[in-house]
Amino acid sequence: MRNESGTIAAISTAMSNSGIGIVRMSGEEAVEIAERIYKGKNEKKLSKQPTHTIHYGYIVDGEDTIDEVLVMLMRGPHSYTGEDTVEINCHGGVYVVRRILETVIKYGARPADPGEFTKRAFLNGKMDLSQAEAVGDLISSKNEYALRSSVSQLKGNIKKEIQKIREEILYHTAFIETALDDPEHISVDGYGEKLEVVVEDHMKSLKHLLSTCDDGRMIKEGIKTVIVGKPNAGKSSLLNVLLGEERAIVTEIAGTTRDVLEEHMNLQGISLNIVDTAGIRDTEDVVEKIGVDRAKENAKENGLDNCSFWAGDVLKVIDELRERPDLIVLDPPRDGVHPKALEKIIHFGVDRLVYIACKPTSLARDIEVFQTNQHM
Repeated sequence: MRNESGTIAAISTAMSNSGIGIVRMSGEEAVEIAERIYKGKNEKKLSKQPTHTIHYGYIVDGEDTIDEVLVMLMRGPHSYTGEDTVEINCHGGVYVVRRILETVIKYGARPADPGEFTKRAFLNGKMDLSQAEAVGDLISSKNEYALRSSVSQLKGNIKKEIQKIREEILYHTAFIETALDDPEHISVDGYGEKLEVVVEDHMKSLKHLLSTCDDGRMIKEGIKTVIVGKPNAGKSSLLNVLLGEERAIVTEIAGTTRDVLEEHMNLQGISLNIVDTAGIRDTEDVVEKIGVDRAKENAKENGLDNCSFWAGDVLKVIDELRERPDLIVLDPPRDGVHPKALEKIIHFGVDRLVYIACKPTSLARDIEVFQTNQHM
């Protein structure tokens, strides 16, 4: 039967050859197990050493010396998990790190489940659920904004907001219960109006927290940015310049792109999941028609938060999708600014209109800034 409260161990660094690798243990017997396999100078005993200290020596398995290491002791409750914790810093070869983990398990630890160190930190009151979630977000953050958001959450900013609301609710709940138990000595005159104001303030705070949910998701996962337009409008050229490589095939033949092509990029600290699509037009070609349908589906599913249109497409594509785009990209040298197109843009109330030149010499510079000759 699995011992859920036993001492756990896992490799804390990436499983690839590197300069340093770390094997971590946490639990009641972490220091004792480390002492069984650690050999330091002057027969030093790890159990006799103070917390938050680092010790030079060797990891051994019987008579075999495995590696030269630094062993860090962190006694609970002043550790990440709140338990006694030992970190073995060794050389980062994949085999060496695995060998040390095997030795640790051989002498009494068990393999940790995924996320079990953070689970123990939560169960031991070292963090709440929002902070535990932030640990995973911090590790997987892909841009500066995601990193800042995760650090803010890890520091307990959301926890403090919820805790403040909870404390006030508990206070008023206790007051109401006390007033019901002793109505002769506790007056509730005007309390209803006061409580109504408090509840409204809390509702506003909670609605604000909920409203930031989608923003947080986009920051972490990236903004899905669908490029939609007519065939041969330059959609794939735009994708290639954004990525800085020839990812999509570009030819003079209309309808070259027939499927959805999605790539991830970081644009000035913002993660974008860019989707190149087939050109939207009426076609009898069965394969191309499937691509056109997928292009429309992607635009609609995305809510058009960040779709790109070219001037020649505005009248046709917006009518097809019947949605208001957030951004329209025009290529004046290719399409010009058609009066009817501008009229349609104004009618839809589009927030941003960006001009770029679909030429390799200038497009890269314009995309980097992403705000060339902004109008409206």
